[in-house]
Amino acid sequence: MSHQTGIKALTDQKEVKGNWEKDFDKYVPASVEEDQPCYILFRLDTKNSSGYEWLFISWSPDTSPVRQKMLYASTKATLKQEFGSSQIKEELHGTVLSDVTLNGYQKHKKSAAAPAPLSMREEELEEIKRTEVNTNISIDTKQQTLSGVAFPITEAAKQAVIDMGRGTYDYLQFGIDIEEETIHLVCADNTPLEKLPSRVPNDSGRYHLYKFKHTHEGDYMESIVFIYSMPGYSCPIKERMLYSSCKNPLTDVIANLGIEIAKKLEIDSGEELQEKNLYDELHPTVSLHRPKFAKPKGPPNRGPKRMTKHQ
Repeated sequence: MSHQTGIKALTDQKEVKGNWEKDFDKYVPASVEEDQPCYILFRLDTKNSSGYEWLFISWSPDTSPVRQKMLYASTKATLKQEFGSSQIKEELHGTVLSDVTLNGYQKHKKSAAAPAPLSMREEELEEIKRTEVNTNISIDTKQQTLSGVAFPITEAAKQAVIDMGRGTYDYLQFGIDIEEETIHLVCADNTPLEKLPSRVPNDSGRYHLYKFKHTHEGDYMESIVFIYSMPGYSCPIKERMLYSSCKNPLTDVIANLGIEIAKKLEIDSGEELQEKNLYDELHPTVSLHRPKFAKPKGPPNRGPKRMTKHQ
């Protein structure tokens, strides 16, 4: 066992032979000082390809000076690297004397092996996941998939969404900065409906947020429409995948900022953004006279119906 209070100087070293568990309380607690941080390397009986495995103990009592605690915290990684990280099996941090006893070490191992405690909300989510995963799987069931990549949205874009909710803007356009992995604001204005198709680029993907003003059954309405535009396969596959993956997380952010999205659309070109198309998407026509399903006739040469005997 070696007890070291600095990176350069070895202050104490003892050669111990025997059972390390019996020698632990004999040597480790006696090696620490009440107000002085230190490092302790305690050799275990187990071996790996590099030799004996060691327990690395960092002693940093709460009563020690702040400068000393900061110095030891900043040099801990250097000592482990110089000693050989592959030889250190476990680490133990102690602030009171009971932490660096054999009983304290055993409690530390049990605590590290135990699962982290869950809050009430986390327990509910775990139960929901277990219920969903353990359902019967058939040809009609859907498997759980990744919901999307959540790139952060810039502060300017967030503020524009908030301003739109206050009535400042009728149209917002967002783009993805692939290098910085962020969603930024491209433009914010009051684009009229007839000019909306011209705002859709034909060489890159975009997200659009538009306030569609119209009347329905005599009532004036202002509906927020989220539009995801991607001009076919003219864009690189990475760009298409990122825009597709970031779509749902972005709409979640918009909803959290106070904007209620009435409809989500996916388009290939701006020509699809006509007044009639937007109206039909928001208020689809419902047919009340559906034709009855006609049972198809059986094959003409299948023979007479079989008779079954009653048991």
